[in-house]
Amino acid sequence: MKVLVFSIGPDRYCLRLGAIARVLPALELKHLPLSPAFVAGLMDLHGAPVPVIDLSRLAGLTPEQVWFDTRIILVDYPLGGGATRQLGLLAEHVIGIETLDDNALTDGGVKAAPFLGQVAPGAGGMLQLVEIERLLTPDVSAQLFQETPA
Repeated sequence: MKVLVFSIGPDRYCLRLGAIARVLPALELKHLPLSPAFVAGLMDLHGAPVPVIDLSRLAGLTPEQVWFDTRIILVDYPLGGGATRQLGLLAEHVIGIETLDDNALTDGGVKAAPFLGQVAPGAGGMLQLVEIERLLTPDVSAQLFQETPA
């Protein structure tokens, strides 16, 4: 399985390449008042607003800064019933692409944040999958992806 590798704090994490729509350089975001601290803001993607969450803040860490290798990873976030909406993930230190052996993935008996999945050895050390469908609680998802009236 091919994955995109990035850092959250000092540790390495990854996303399945099939879950990624695009990878963009970090850009200026519009602040969203009264949103959870891990919501970095809204980005303008060709005139459409796309919410962006900061993976470091979501993991309970203080983001260091925007680096030359900080990226916004666009994913299609599942809303249920087959519907999806675009969601940006602000990731410090995007490292690149690696291949993981599917047979090496294990739960490892470790309980962690709900959005974290299985672990496997990678080329540069242990990697843990970020599970897109478990990133947001139902309340936060409803706040970020409000239905627009017809």
